Amino acid sequence: MARVARVPTGIMRILFLAVLRAHTGNAVTAARIRDHLEAVGHTCILQDALDFESPSALASLISAEKFEAALALHLYRGGRLLQGQKIPFGIIFGGTDINEDINHGEKKQIMGTVLEEARFAVAFTESMKEMALTKWPHAKGKIHVQNQGISTMPNVTFNWNTFLQSAEINQSADNLHIFILICGLRRVKDPLYLVDAFSEWHQEEPNVYMVIVGPEVDPVFTSEVKARVKRAAGVQLMGEMPQEDLHAIVKNCFAVVNTSVSEGMSAAVLEAMDLEVPVLARNIPGNAAIVKHEETGLLFSHPQEFVQLAKRLVNDPVLEKKIVTKGKEYARLCHSWKSERDTYQNLMRKLQ
Repeated sequence: MARVARVPTGIMRILFLAVLRAHTGNAVTAARIRDHLEAVGHTCILQDALDFESPSALASLISAEKFEAALALHLYRGGRLLQGQKIPFGIIFGGTDINEDINHGEKKQIMGTVLEEARFAVAFTESMKEMALTKWPHAKGKIHVQNQGISTMPNVTFNWNTFLQSAEINQSADNLHIFILICGLRRVKDPLYLVDAFSEWHQEEPNVYMVIVGPEVDPVFTSEVKARVKRAAGVQLMGEMPQEDLHAIVKNCFAVVNTSVSEGMSAAVLEAMDLEVPVLARNIPGNAAIVKHEETGLLFSHPQEFVQLAKRLVNDPVLEKKIVTKGKEYARLCHSWKSERDTYQNLMRKLQ
C-alpha cells in the first residue's frame, strides 16, 4: 500500500489486545507497534487478551478507560473479544490464527465475523493475505500487507564466555559452533524437533552445540522439554532473557535455528539476518516467505536434512558469507522499521 508519513489529525486513546505473557514473539511485535503509535501522540494501552474470557468481560474496561479505538494482534484470540464493542477496531493477523485456527469450524466463523466488523486487517505476508481471502472473500480491499519491521540492539556489555559457562559449555569459544533456537516452550514451536539428530552430530563433533533459549510458556510441555534435553548431549536449555541480551547472543553464535510447526513471521529469523548471522529454518509457509533457500538462509524439511545443511554451512565459508550478505540486504530492504511505522500510523486514520 502507498505510504505517506503524515501525522494523524486526531489523537486517540487506543486499546491494544495481544497475548503478552511469557514475552512471546507476539508480545515483542505488539510493543513495537505500540511505540509506532505513541510516537505520533496516541495513547496505546497494551492488555493481555488471555485476561478476558468474553467480549462482555472487556466491555467494562473499555467504558472505564474511555478507549476510543482498538487493535488486536491475532484474529481469534484478540479479535473475538472486540466483537460487538462500541469502538472501531483493526486486526493484525498473528500466524496460528491463519495457519491453524482457520481450519476449526467455530473459530473460522468467529474470525469471519470479526473481519466483517474490523475497519482494516494487516497480514505480514502476501501468502497470509491470500489464505485469508480464500476463506473470507468479503475481506477483499480490507487486508493490507506489511512485513514486520526489524530493529536490533545487542547489549554491548554482554559477555559471551559467561553465557557459555552458564549454558554448561566448557570449551574455548574460538573452536565452537553454537546454534541458537529462540522460542517460547510450547508445542507449536517444536523445540524438540532436532534434539536427537543434533545430539548424534555432537557426539561425532563435540564442538557443535544447540542452545534453546526462551520462556517457559506451557508448564506441562516445559517439563517434557527439560527431561529430553537433560538426556541429550550437546543440547542445552536456557531461560528467558532481555531482548538486548538475546540480540547479543545471536550476534555471537554461529547460526540461528527455527523449528516451528507454524509461524506468522519469525522475528528471531529476521533479527539474525539483520545481525549478519546465518539462518536454518524449518520449511513451512511462514519461514519460506522470508527465507530463500541458499540465498537468505537454508530451509530443511526433516532433522537429518538439517544436520546435512548445518555441516555444509560449517565447512563452506563461501556459502556462509553469501547467506549472511543476502540476508542482511533482504532485512534492510523488505523489513524496514520506518516503513512499518508509517503504515501503522496511517492505518490509524481508519479508526477515527
